[in-house]
Amino acid sequence: MGLSQEELAHELGVSFSTINRWENSKTVPFKLARRQFEAFCVRMKEEGKLA
Repeated sequence: MGLSQEELAHELGVSFSTINRWENSKTVPFKLARRQFEAFCVRMKEEGKLA
């Protein structure tokens, strides 16, 4: 989608470092963050930005 870690963090309401730790497999998202990410994906699909 062309989002930076910082932009994704802003969309999900988490910090840049949180996204970075997820991407580097240092931590996994908690339930709330997973729900926020799922909602973000649904929204992006509805907007045609995610297949």
